[in-house]
Amino acid sequence: MQLFHHYATELSDICSPVQPFPLSRPRVAMLNDDLINELGLQRNEFENDKILQSLFSDKGELQDKSIAQKYGGHQFGQWNPNLGDGRGLLLGEIKNSDGQLIDLHLKGAGPTPYSRHADGRAVLRSTIREYLAGEALHALGIPSSRSLCLISSHEPVVREQRERGAMMIRTCPSHIRFGHFEYYYHSKQTSQLDALFAFCFTHHFQDCASSHAAMLLKIVRSTALMIAKWQAYGFNHGVMNTDNMSIHGITFDYGPYAFLDDFIPNYVCNRSDHSGRYAFDQQPSIGLWNLNALAHAFTPFVEIEELKEILSTYEPCLVNEYQSLVRARLGLSISSLNANSNNGGDGDDTNDDKLANEIDNLVHEWLNILKDEKADYHIPFRLLSERLLLIKDRNYNALSDDFIDANRVRQWCVNYHEVINIVMKIDDLSWEQIQSRMLAVNPKYVLRNHLAQAAIAAAEEDDFSLCEALLEALKQPFSEQQGMAQFAKAPDTSSKGISLSCSS
Repeated sequence: MQLFHHYATELSDICSPVQPFPLSRPRVAMLNDDLINELGLQRNEFENDKILQSLFSDKGELQDKSIAQKYGGHQFGQWNPNLGDGRGLLLGEIKNSDGQLIDLHLKGAGPTPYSRHADGRAVLRSTIREYLAGEALHALGIPSSRSLCLISSHEPVVREQRERGAMMIRTCPSHIRFGHFEYYYHSKQTSQLDALFAFCFTHHFQDCASSHAAMLLKIVRSTALMIAKWQAYGFNHGVMNTDNMSIHGITFDYGPYAFLDDFIPNYVCNRSDHSGRYAFDQQPSIGLWNLNALAHAFTPFVEIEELKEILSTYEPCLVNEYQSLVRARLGLSISSLNANSNNGGDGDDTNDDKLANEIDNLVHEWLNILKDEKADYHIPFRLLSERLLLIKDRNYNALSDDFIDANRVRQWCVNYHEVINIVMKIDDLSWEQIQSRMLAVNPKYVLRNHLAQAAIAAAEEDDFSLCEALLEALKQPFSEQQGMAQFAKAPDTSSKGISLSCSS
């Protein structure tokens, strides 16, 4: 493995050298073979003896130039300059097959100068949750950090109760957050802010030609696209502080996240979020709030009016992507309408406008049905996909019998049948082809909290088999898999809507 240390050497003024602090009786409990292969790494480099020696021995490659990064952030809307890598270390960077840098970051590494008197540890529970979530979102097409390996231990770590300590090596393009730029801007450390921008232009935003405006525009767009995907697939991050927001538009710093069970738009998965700031339906607006906070750091380089113009692209980008995703999930995606939407909606074709309105009405009514009935968010999409050919034959009961207000759903099916026929004619598709498209975007398997909790409970007894089985289902969420039925069921009432604290 060829390891680089660009951040540690080029930004040495804004980080601190720290070596990982070993855990008691560590062992590699999970290895991400798919990611190892994708990155062109060797599996044996991450197997027990080799990785532990590399992390913890005096001459270990991965601990040789490990550093903790300094940053700040808005936490629940309040500025906090006293943040940084409190339990994580950047071990270095590797290059993927495209020559792009990928961070290797150790989470749960022990105390750093930014730990604020905490122990710098991660617990097995939260480490498993992050490992599973990164793979689940990646398989759904939602950009995310991912984990190479998970190291369990028998070291006691106290959170809300005594738990087992763990570590994980996390990967992503970089660990640079909105809060990095905010900190060096608000603390008036001009040379450090300049150096941070120069580093990003050199290594991460080469296509922006050192234009701060172009860089911000790219961050705005990638953030909007990511959050649109969260909303379309029912994912609630839970702690959208600006120090948890990546400049690469990837899902990052998993805490008390949740995929929705019942469709409750104002669901709050974080029980520490007493005001509901980070509720599911607030995520789009919080994304823009966070981008506004980030934009302050660009004011020395970009005029205010241009910043406003850049930020104004966020909402249409998010809305267009969200509409496109949900239309596709319902089999209502039409190439001509998508092209018109991507061009800013400037088309003036009356028939297209009429059809777009009919499609949007179907989408809104579908979501309103789910909301009004507090129906499961995921299973109805999948049922519609699986039973589409029954609806083709006007057997509307095949879908409506699964709802409380069956008459309302039957009427929706009547309207849906009519519009699908139009979609077929425009794009020269058959019902079977539309069904195939829908099955490819509506997951059979979703990482629900009760499934993660069951896998964690087994792993805490040193049984990772349930974890591995769940992971296999999540890696192919759209494909029916033998022996995976338990992961496709809705939770029972007592297991719905599990909320967790920020220690998760």
